[in-house]
Amino acid sequence: MGIFEAIILGIVEGLTEFLPVSSTGHMILTSHLLNLKQTDMLKCFEVVIQLGSILAVVFMFFNKLKRDFLLWIKLAIGFVPTAIIGLLAYDLIKSFFRADTTAYMLIIWGVIFIIVELFRKKQLPKKEITDIDKITFKHSFIIGLSQCFAMIPGTSRSGATIITGLLSGLSRKVAAEFSFLLAIPTMLAATFYDTYKNLNIFQENLNQIYIFLLGALVAFIVALMAIKLFLKFVSKFSYISFGIYRILVGFIFLIFIL
Repeated sequence: MGIFEAIILGIVEGLTEFLPVSSTGHMILTSHLLNLKQTDMLKCFEVVIQLGSILAVVFMFFNKLKRDFLLWIKLAIGFVPTAIIGLLAYDLIKSFFRADTTAYMLIIWGVIFIIVELFRKKQLPKKEITDIDKITFKHSFIIGLSQCFAMIPGTSRSGATIITGLLSGLSRKVAAEFSFLLAIPTMLAATFYDTYKNLNIFQENLNQIYIFLLGALVAFIVALMAIKLFLKFVSKFSYISFGIYRILVGFIFLIFIL
């Protein structure tokens, strides 16, 4: 893998990590289009560049995170279910990382997005939670629990948490914001645990450390822009377009990769 591939993958990671479209699915598809084999180094690269995306969230919400200790407690509560299941089922989760699983989950969750949005439109008007400070500990736990679905590739961590947030009475914008913030402990833990499990691979590729850093930097810059644009988008539009997009990408997988 060279500089060009690192930049492209960094762009894809930054664009898709916080959108409800499955960053894992897009990374697999992009690697296929770039004729990159799923080597151990590529898998480690995909883990490292997630750090760039995480730092983008910290940068965006730094002032809120700095002054709101209660928010950290809520994020910790949301993180607990994922941490427990992730540790206990690590090997099982890794066995799901196949192109066919990714394709089917892209399609299934695309349909779920559309159904949820149509269901919300038919509901009688009710007061939504429009302030992230109004999220309760119960909301945090339930949304955090939904992250466990995202351990299956193609599901999308942000997609699962946003959908659960919507069903729990959160507005689209607040559901997205909490999903982004919940990514901080979840993705940091997953990244460092994966790094620990594959430490020997990183040591064998120290001479290409600049590739890893470049990918993470690109992911950071692109994620900053993606988060800002996404929050503006969901303030005005529904998630139905993301559901349709997921279904189309899922069928692209089935046709061109499987």
